[in-house]
Amino acid sequence: MMHLPPGGGPGPGRRGKVDPLDRRQLQDSPVSLRRIGALFAPYRWQIALVVALIVTSSVISLASPFLVRAAIDHAIPEQNVSLLLWVVAGMLAVTVASSVLGVAQTWISTTVGQRIMHGLRTRVFAHLQRQSLSFFTRTRGGEIQSRLTNDIGGMQNVVTSTATSIAANITTVVGTAVAMAVLSWRLSLLSLVVLPPAIWLTRKVALMRREVTARQQRRLADMQTQIEEGLSISGVLLSKTLGTGPSMSRRFADTSAELADLEVHAQLSGRWRMATMNIVFAAIPAVLYLVAGLPATSGGMTIGTLVAFTGLQAALFRPLMSLLDVGVSVTASLALFSRIFEYLDLIVEIDEPADPVRLDLDRVAGAVRFEDVSLYYPGADRPALDHIDLDVPAGAQIALVGETGSGKTTLGSLVARLHDPTTGRVTIDGVDLRDLPLSDVAALVGVVSQETYLLHATVRENLRYAKPDATDAEIEDAARAAQIHDLIVSLPDGYDTLVGARGHRFSGGEKQRLAIARTLLRDPRILVLDEATSALDNETERAVQQALDAARRGRTTITIAHRLSTVRAADAIAVLDRGRIVELGSHDELLARDGRYAELAMRRDERVTAVA
Repeated sequence: MMHLPPGGGPGPGRRGKVDPLDRRQLQDSPVSLRRIGALFAPYRWQIALVVALIVTSSVISLASPFLVRAAIDHAIPEQNVSLLLWVVAGMLAVTVASSVLGVAQTWISTTVGQRIMHGLRTRVFAHLQRQSLSFFTRTRGGEIQSRLTNDIGGMQNVVTSTATSIAANITTVVGTAVAMAVLSWRLSLLSLVVLPPAIWLTRKVALMRREVTARQQRRLADMQTQIEEGLSISGVLLSKTLGTGPSMSRRFADTSAELADLEVHAQLSGRWRMATMNIVFAAIPAVLYLVAGLPATSGGMTIGTLVAFTGLQAALFRPLMSLLDVGVSVTASLALFSRIFEYLDLIVEIDEPADPVRLDLDRVAGAVRFEDVSLYYPGADRPALDHIDLDVPAGAQIALVGETGSGKTTLGSLVARLHDPTTGRVTIDGVDLRDLPLSDVAALVGVVSQETYLLHATVRENLRYAKPDATDAEIEDAARAAQIHDLIVSLPDGYDTLVGARGHRFSGGEKQRLAIARTLLRDPRILVLDEATSALDNETERAVQQALDAARRGRTTITIAHRLSTVRAADAIAVLDRGRIVELGSHDELLARDGRYAELAMRRDERVTAVA
């Protein structure tokens, strides 16, 4: 699948010429008009009503020039008060009717657009939630956010702006052209000569301005990235520790200076565009007045006809220019749908079973077994796991150790079904994980990893995230078991204290204990501890280790360890090397063998005697 930069190109609102990214997107991922139509099918009557309102409003608006002609040619010169009142009333009625119809059209089209956008947004979000970890590993977070916000948000413009403006512009151009011909065929022929060069000149200047604006938007995106990188907590920590603050400031200053220059160019090009428009809008009526005033070309034209025709001519210019860009708008809109459908078409690698096995979760013992398990990552030259056979009895504690890349984390992730084995199977109490509902797997298996993610919310909300219906008493009991309750109640707002962005308010050990409390709140039968203490100092490790010891009681535990000192008490230790189990036994047994485990212990200065 092709990955585009955040935003994936301009939306339908940026016109002038087709964006190369939009064209390439449609070449790589063609979109079916039938599929787009299916999104709008439930709202066919509302869309038909919007079109009817647009046509009606445009037709009603065409009455204004004829009313103006009647007032100028007859009502005012003839002092016909009755006719004048009817003309004035008609003008007001046209304005009121057009305004009311416009409000109704906007309300219906916006409602339809928002409902379609809501449905797509929730579908994409739910579909991405079902994707495997490998998808998020290879996809930039900014791209995902862009498709959920910018691309789907751009669909609102497709419904409320692009589609409705095309319908309105077509109706206006056709109706205005007919009305102009009815008023004066001579002036209509003149318009065919005057309009093309005027439109060409205006578009030329507009394209120049859009080029400057595009450069300005790119630099603004660069500035936003620099702000995010330089003023976020992580970015500030990085710049302070590396001493890169001055260089980041200079880089920001350069971007800001370039933006200032571009703004000057944008303002000048904008002024040139306005000047061109003013010249065009002044020149066309002037030519019309000239033709109407010459005896050879006037053809007995009345003043009312001339004024009415001039008004129609001015009303024709903008919609005609918009219709010239309809190809760009349609291409940009199709590119939006293509990017959204591209995500919806992603294959769900870890999916719900077609015929799920239902277990009584309260009666699950928690025995885990790996039966001839192999796993291949796409593009890898060797298996991440190679014919693993391992039995973890219910309530037992087993540790997985080995060098980086040996397959420890991959093996542990299979228990939580973050991956599925390529061959073989992983079972809980004899049932293949792939036959269990994902919700049951999540309820049975709890994971505590080295990377602790905390939400920007209160401590209570972070803990309750694991169990939305948990009572305050259950939350506090889990915190006590994780050795973190006393710290929480010492905070200014206790459990209602705001954690802060990514949990920077807490130390590494405190965040780990919060993560343990969050896992314990779910009370899983099986616990996977993925190097939960590898990044902690010795004192902090002891505090977290106490919490982990409490968490292990009565549960089947699989511990992925970097520090061998943390797994000496395990019932069994499996030593992995290049995806295979090369040794299996207790701490003392493995040391006595003087094999790979003993080598690891010696290398890490953790060798201890077989009997303390």
